[in-house]
This record gives sequence, structure tokens and C-alpha cells, in this order.
Amino acid sequence: MDPEEIRRAWDGVAETYAQRRDPGGSDAALVDDLLAELPPNPTVLDVGCGDGARTLANLPQGSVGLDFSRRGLELAAETVPAARLVQGDMTALPIADDSVDGITAYHAVFHVPRERHPEVYREFARVLRPGGLVLMTLPSGRFETVRRGWMGGSMFFSAPGRQATLDQLREAGFDEVWTETADDPLGTSTAFAFARLGT
Repeated sequence: MDPEEIRRAWDGVAETYAQRRDPGGSDAALVDDLLAELPPNPTVLDVGCGDGARTLANLPQGSVGLDFSRRGLELAAETVPAARLVQGDMTALPIADDSVDGITAYHAVFHVPRERHPEVYREFARVLRPGGLVLMTLPSGRFETVRRGWMGGSMFFSAPGRQATLDQLREAGFDEVWTETADDPLGTSTAFAFARLGT
């Protein structure tokens, strides 16, 4: 699927995805661990925020939600009215250099073709302040597929594998990386990576 097809696919499934996701759970609790590592009153960017219930709603007031899908952002405006919402592509974030303290990216990066993941991580590094922290879903395997019937539509998934992802984060300038396992919104166990940008 090309980027425009992926955007249309997300517009098509945004409401169903929002309805089926449990807004609680242990992966949502990881946000507290992220915030504990950030300075007081941090600016946090939620990449792939969708309807906002899972991560953006748990971030400090005034956090920034970014999504590819216009429909997802419309839902986020209802769920988290105090958030600042931006439509954009995570391979070219419409965010200023050195402007955020933390980034969340739950179930987001693997909707970008895996050959472009290094671009995503370089963008994360560009917009983070030195010492800033990313919390993101860590793919368990290597895959590239279109899943038909996913949430009533079709969706693109792509990842280079767990170790390749960790290596790409380090190559982008994240010199401290660690992992946690938690329950994801669809009821399965998922790995997450914390990655701290070098200072």
C-alpha cells in the first residue's frame, strides 16, 4: 500500500479501532514510567495518536497528538480537547527541532514501510531535546503484509524485526535503550522499547 492508501485505510477503520481498544491496561501504565523520566511539565508528542484514548489522554495537558488520519484526529479532538493536534507523516514530522521532551509511538511505526523506519527514528531524534525519551511498540518479528479484514478494512504492517529495530534506534542517536513487556489494547502481550537520546 502506498502512503495515500494507508491514510485512506486509517480513515476507514479509525472508529472501529477506537471502539475495540481498551483504554486501560498495563501498556497504558508504561506512560507513567515515561513521565517519571521526564522533566516537570514536559512537552510530549504522541505519534500515531489515533482517537487519543490510549496514550494522548494519559499525557500532560497540552501534549501534541500527531496522526496520518484526519478521521483519527477528529476523534482525538473529542476525546482529548485540550491536546494540540497535527496531521502529518512520521517520516517528516511537522515539529520543530529540539522542541519535545518525550515521544510516545504505540502501534504506529510498523505501519510505515520497514525500509523507512530509520528515517522515522532520525525524525524522533531531531525533534527531541538532548536526553529526551521515546516509548514505542517493539515489533517481535520481521514482516511486511497487508491484512485484509483488519478492523473491517485492510491495513499495512511492516517491521524489520526486534534486533534490527533496536539497532536502528541506536544508529539514530539513542544511546540508552531498554525494553518492557505489557498487555496491548487488543489483549495480547507486546514488547515496548524505551530509548533515550544522547546528550
